[in-house]
Amino acid sequence: MKRIVLTGGGTAGHVTPNIALISRLKDEGYDIRYIGSYNGIEKELIEKLGIPYYGISSGKLRRYLDLKNLTDPFRVLKGYFEAKKIIKKLNPNIVFSKGGFVAVPVVLAAKKRNIPVVIHESDITPGLANKICIPFATKVCANFPETINYLPEGKAVLTGTPIRKELFAGNRIKGLEFCGFSANMPVILVVGGSTGALKVNEAVRNLLPTLLKRFQIIHLCGKGKLDPNYENLKGYVQYEYISAELSNLFAAADLVISRAGANAICELLALRKPNILIPLSANASRGDQILNAESFERQGFSYVIKEEVVSNETLLAAVNKVYEDRNLYINKMKESNQNDAIETIINLFKEVEKKGSVTK
Repeated sequence: MKRIVLTGGGTAGHVTPNIALISRLKDEGYDIRYIGSYNGIEKELIEKLGIPYYGISSGKLRRYLDLKNLTDPFRVLKGYFEAKKIIKKLNPNIVFSKGGFVAVPVVLAAKKRNIPVVIHESDITPGLANKICIPFATKVCANFPETINYLPEGKAVLTGTPIRKELFAGNRIKGLEFCGFSANMPVILVVGGSTGALKVNEAVRNLLPTLLKRFQIIHLCGKGKLDPNYENLKGYVQYEYISAELSNLFAAADLVISRAGANAICELLALRKPNILIPLSANASRGDQILNAESFERQGFSYVIKEEVVSNETLLAAVNKVYEDRNLYINKMKESNQNDAIETIINLFKEVEKKGSVTK
């Protein structure tokens, strides 16, 4: 039996594309294993699927001054030796990395044993973890055409991002019933990411008295971000994170307010959901979400508000405009030729395995 090790973690965005691949990998006869951090969000998400999970030590490599910069390199080094031991034991045919710093030790350990590695880069420009891993990869999958310019010639493959099949199977009525909503009012779905988005959460909650006159609101606010002041408010529900019911909530949504992580916005495109993107500020990130959002705005898929100018007025104006013009956005997204990447990536695995028959 062919064996594949999947890796990636830190945020849900580094896990969900792996989850999207699992069903097809099983169809292809792969024995699937996962390496992630000891207690990251990836552990909970993967173990729910019954995939054998192996935890390793993980640290973050930062571009800025932080006291943790003194200790995290040792965590990464520890993770590398743990990954080496696991990779030797599992002896996979191939490793697929979705990124995040937990993936760095796994990629290096695989390369040490001459195991082919395929990396997926979601954003327009590679993040630091993937920049470290790219020299050790056999192939690098890209989400945006612009990304090819940042990758080594001969390694880059434009694949798009794997989309979870279950997202397409959502039922609007079930979604409304889950939230206790009426079918007579439109629904806004607010997605702040797995760790939440304080600025987005605050802006939405500030506008609730106005928005609830016209809309019902599903608020995925992130772990630890529930606000008891808004419990039992008619037309408003809040959840830290939703897994099983997410497809139904997407089906119920007429408009989505979201951060601009690459995986998240590609799901919105695939589902043809009119959306408002509030990318993470360049002050708090390397600016990848801003580039992602600008690309989608240029293509007519999204309305973008910079985090620095989010206010009651700007967000309310955006909601009203996008809802009124929702069919224009839907038609633009229908014109997109971006397809699901699952088959492309599975075929890439086969090609890499065939070319790189590994002597172990």
